[in-house]
Amino acid sequence: MKKVYGSAAEALDGLLSDGMLIAAGGFGLCGIPELLLEAIKDAGTKDLTFASNNAGVDDFGIGILLQTRQVKKMISSYVGENAEFMRQYLSGELELEFNPQGTLAERMRAGGCGIPGFYTKTGVGTVIADGKEHKTFPTGPDGTDETYILEPGIFADLSIVKAWKADTTGNLVFRKTARNFNPPAAMCGKVCVAEVEEIVQSGELDADGIHLPGIYVHRLIQGDHEKRIEQRTTRPAA
Repeated sequence: MKKVYGSAAEALDGLLSDGMLIAAGGFGLCGIPELLLEAIKDAGTKDLTFASNNAGVDDFGIGILLQTRQVKKMISSYVGENAEFMRQYLSGELELEFNPQGTLAERMRAGGCGIPGFYTKTGVGTVIADGKEHKTFPTGPDGTDETYILEPGIFADLSIVKAWKADTTGNLVFRKTARNFNPPAAMCGKVCVAEVEEIVQSGELDADGIHLPGIYVHRLIQGDHEKRIEQRTTRPAA
């Protein structure tokens, strides 16, 4: 089955529809699928819900889709670097579902494993728990009951991720922090499109070094990436 496509637009052809749920990889601006996000912007697909650790910044990442009003809802854990996101949320133009980072990652992973929901202690006693099922389990000291909340798995219509290297069958290798959210994001989509810096032939990757099996990846593109730095801190020159 052909997995390698010539461009982001080609790889997304036939996959986009208004109102869909998209799981996007990345951690801050590290490892975000910037080429695929740009192609979604160009396609004009609207009323989108994004499940993503972050919302990008004003002119990069998911931020470019916020500028064009293509995003209806964000399911995120960190949105602090995007002024347009803040403006839309405070004005009631954008819906936000906050998730603790570990919960969001596990919701994606659970969806990828076919698990419809799971119980976690994270968020108990906070607004995160409002409206969710509570259940006690004997997990405390000496078997005492502790309270958990039920979180649903994320089953996305489409996953878009960014990896360092792939082979032609879709096996992926990520670099460092880019590995945080990209693998679970890739797992939970009905279809996964990955953009990578390098594509090699099948068998060239070390089997023990593969981070995500190609069974999860349906389409691939290779491209040049900006790799923007979100926050740069330097010391004064000597």
